[in-house]
Amino acid sequence: MTSTNVNPDLESPPAAATAQATQVAGAAAPDKRRWAAFVIMTVAVFMDMLDGSIVNVALPSIQRDLGATFGQLQWITAGYVFAFAVTLITGGRLGDIYGRRRMFQLGVIGFAVSSLLCGIAIDPSMLVGARLLQGLSAGLMVPQVLSIIHVTFPDEEKGKVFAVHGMVGGIAATVAPLIGGVLVAANIFGWDWRPIFLINVPIGIIGCVLGYKFIPESKAPHAMRLDLIGVVLATVSLAMLLFPLTFGRELHWPVWSIVSMVLSVGGFAAFIAYERAKQRRDGAPLVPLSLFKARSFSSALALMLVTFSFTGMFMLALYLFMQEGLGFSPLRNGVTLLAFCIGAFLTASASVIALVPKFGRSVLQGGAIVVALGIGLFLLVNNGELTSWAMVPALFVIGLGFGALATPISLFALTDVPHKDAGAASGLVSTQQQLGFTLGIAIVSLAFFAPLTSSAATSAEELTPQLRQELVVAGVAAERADEIAGSFKACTVEHLGGAAAPGTSSSCVSVAQDPQAKPVVEKFAAKAAGNTHSGAFDITLWVGLGLAVLAFLLAGALPKKLAPPPGVA
Repeated sequence: MTSTNVNPDLESPPAAATAQATQVAGAAAPDKRRWAAFVIMTVAVFMDMLDGSIVNVALPSIQRDLGATFGQLQWITAGYVFAFAVTLITGGRLGDIYGRRRMFQLGVIGFAVSSLLCGIAIDPSMLVGARLLQGLSAGLMVPQVLSIIHVTFPDEEKGKVFAVHGMVGGIAATVAPLIGGVLVAANIFGWDWRPIFLINVPIGIIGCVLGYKFIPESKAPHAMRLDLIGVVLATVSLAMLLFPLTFGRELHWPVWSIVSMVLSVGGFAAFIAYERAKQRRDGAPLVPLSLFKARSFSSALALMLVTFSFTGMFMLALYLFMQEGLGFSPLRNGVTLLAFCIGAFLTASASVIALVPKFGRSVLQGGAIVVALGIGLFLLVNNGELTSWAMVPALFVIGLGFGALATPISLFALTDVPHKDAGAASGLVSTQQQLGFTLGIAIVSLAFFAPLTSSAATSAEELTPQLRQELVVAGVAAERADEIAGSFKACTVEHLGGAAAPGTSSSCVSVAQDPQAKPVVEKFAAKAAGNTHSGAFDITLWVGLGLAVLAFLLAGALPKKLAPPPGVA
């Protein structure tokens, strides 16, 4: 367990338990600025989580305004996440070495500047470059938040702090479509999509000024140098793994993407071997491997990977199902997802403040069970004509379980981490979370996109006889109705199965050319889209159910209860 000494400049390496108990009586009083500092850092976390997904809503406007290609749009969205993820470990260690407040403020400044560049971008290339810079800045800023919390707040307050931190991140990710939809629809000053980035500029400036005043500086008590070779090995290995996971689906999984992921395993093995040698040589590796000896840390990282893989997979598939299958607007998507957000809000604070201290890991296992129940409820109601209100109970239950499962993981992960390694540990925790998100998005290729072709064929087979019948009733000649029905069937499989873009195949063009049949065809096209995506989403839900079961099992590997602060019975 960590010491309750919150002055890291005076802190010594962890001593025996008896020595820790003796130190508590003379421990420095908690910094009075800590809650103001936490509010400032919370706003930064909100900005980061918001910008990770808010841009998805504005893609049509960006494409129309800048003439971006599909590949450029992909880099605008996924490039941020990629740059963010590969920077986190190094960013966390930089805080330990050069000062956590200093690195946090540098990250905030970089985030504000890159947001400004995004907002004034004159072409897609400039926007892609600014988004990469934004991700790099976030990778420097975000890991400092957990490490500053860890070294600034006494143990008895960390539960509340982690609860709010987890809720803010979850709320930002959930309401991003809603906020993005409102900002784009409002078209503030005629700027179209640009305010979704420009809004970060004044927030970043204010956060930088207030951060200097209220966030206490802290760093490792002994001078260390940055492990440059470790940085190169970790960054290259992460890039070799994350780049294919991020972009592989859109590129149809070329051979090099598989080779890259396989080679990343060798890269990580070389990194671990080097870090062990570095630890023996001078005791200042990029990642202290001794952290993994703590059961709480290693088990929490494994659980975090699975939990956020579920989140990345479920949220992306749900968003696609609602928008592409059910025809929801981005604004309606955001409003519907509030049910999940409210459920997570209710259990996040209760889990870490009241339940985990009393019941320990059972709270996380209970959360996994509730998530599984919510998925089961979704499976019962899922169909091609699902309404927002029909989704609300299932989303609310899944949110309840997710808040109890995901929010306390950081508390378990950092409970035995020495203050001198807080930045490195926080970088690993944040990296694992992003890796989970990225892995979940990759799973969507298998769990959602892959079943679309067979689901589209089934849907077209079921709807074609009804379509022909209604065409005849509408006055279309029987021979022409047969022809249109056949074209509709082929168009449905080609378009919804992903073989052709909307309206580009000869079958789809043939269907759209008959004005008399068009209203009937459009009605059945909407039904086909709903049924097809509903069938694919069913597969995703079953995979999610499996991940919830795995999370339950991994939560059982955590310590039964968090140890009390030193000196407390």
